Parts: sequence; structure tokens; C-alpha cells
Amino acid sequence: MTESGSAKMRRLCAEDIPTATQLSARAGWNQTEEDWRTLLQLSPEGCLAIEVDGHLAATTTLLCYGRRLAWIGMVLTKAEYQRRGFARRLLAHALENADNMEIATIKLDATDQGQPLYESLGFRSEQEIERWSRPGENAAQLPAGRTSTEEVWRDSDSLAFGADRSQLLKRLAQLNPPRSISQSYLCCRPGRVTAYLGPCVSENPRTARRLIEECILNARCAWSWDLCARNQDAVALARDLGFSPQRHLVRMARGKELREKENAIYGIAGFELG
Repeated sequence: MTESGSAKMRRLCAEDIPTATQLSARAGWNQTEEDWRTLLQLSPEGCLAIEVDGHLAATTTLLCYGRRLAWIGMVLTKAEYQRRGFARRLLAHALENADNMEIATIKLDATDQGQPLYESLGFRSEQEIERWSRPGENAAQLPAGRTSTEEVWRDSDSLAFGADRSQLLKRLAQLNPPRSISQSYLCCRPGRVTAYLGPCVSENPRTARRLIEECILNARCAWSWDLCARNQDAVALARDLGFSPQRHLVRMARGKELREKENAIYGIAGFELG
């Protein structure tokens, strides 16, 4: 793509997955090789990297949900290459790609460290996203759910999320069948350190509680759960099930206003997915 000295910007490829997973692990993140593979499968042109002398130095991903919404994630720079502007360079290229595709809205979930950079690129704060965790056995097996129909994904999820992410949901369902009751559903998947709860969408708090309780109480593993702080039913449920808050991020947006139906979202799909 582009070169600057010994730093070369290019697309991330399948051969990079082990090194990219090491990069996210060093940052203390929970993504697995399968999570990186999901991003590459769904958005091969949106996964960007900078390499220095043949070594992976930085990454950024852009996952598009049609032209209505795109999500930025996996903004990572290896420690020895930080403060060289790699993150800004990758983000600027991702945003240029999104603008060329006429994406109406671009969102991301920002750490305190990254928020000033995103603000300088035109992002504005929307709401708090919180990571909650529950202790358990790291290697315990995840409970399988029950397969559901595509109509459930499209009807319930698109209305709550604000965009069509059915391709992502199909991919997550392939990794571990979701649980569903009527128009409500819950996905979960393995993580590097803990199992991951989400996405979960439900218009009914009792149904959401039933789905999540069945999943959590049938597994001995440790869990991570990312939720919208404005959904007080989700916050209360997390406390009831023995979760405690661990991290606070800020959801940020650039472009046209597009808000989720927070009270129906009991768990997001991931900081890198929305």
C-alpha cells in the first residue's frame, strides 16, 4: 500500500494471525486466533497492518455493516514501535476507505489512552461501555446453545443495533450455536483468558435474564461481559450473577447520528465488533 522509511502499510493476511494474536495478548486483550480470523473473513480489505523490517508492528480493523455503519477495532501498536504515529496513520487510511465507500457512520469503543487520538480524527463521545467479569475455570468448556433462524437475527438484532450485522452473527453461530427464545438471543464464544458473553439482544428483561442465567450457570468458566452502562437491567443482572466491573470505555462515533436501542442490548459483540 504505502511505505515510509522501513515502515510499510499493507493489508493484514491470514499468515499474520499468530503474530497479531500475540500483539493483542501483550496488550492484555482477550481475543483468540479465531477472533482475528473472523475479522479477516468478514472484512479482508478492512484489516490493515504496518510492518517494520518484515515484522508486524501495528494493526487496525474496519468492519462494515453495509453502508449504514462501520466499526473500527484492534488498534494496536507493538511497544517498541509506539509514539511513531502508526496508529494515526492506520486510522486515517481506514477512515479514508470508509469515506470512499460512503459509510454514513463510523463507531469504535475507546480506552482513555486512545480517546484523544480519536477526538482529533473527528469522533465524538456517545456513551459508556463497561467490561464486567466473573471468576471461574479458564479452561472449562462452553455450553452450546440451540440453532436459530436467520429471521430472528435480522428482525431483532437490526432493530436494536441499528444496522444489519447478520453476516457477523452467522459467523458467531458457526463457532458456537446461540441460545434463543422467540426474538431474543444470546451468543457466547471462547476467549484467550475468559469466555465471552455476547452479543445478547432482548426486548424483555425476563427473557434476557433467562438466556444469560442458563448460559452462565451451566458453565464453570470465567466470563467477560461487555455491556452498555445505560442498560440498568443488564447492570443489575451482571451484579446478581456475580460479575464485577473491570474496565470502562467510551463509545465514540463519527458521521451521521445513529444510536443503538440500549435497553434491548444486554451484551455487545465485542469492542472490535460493536
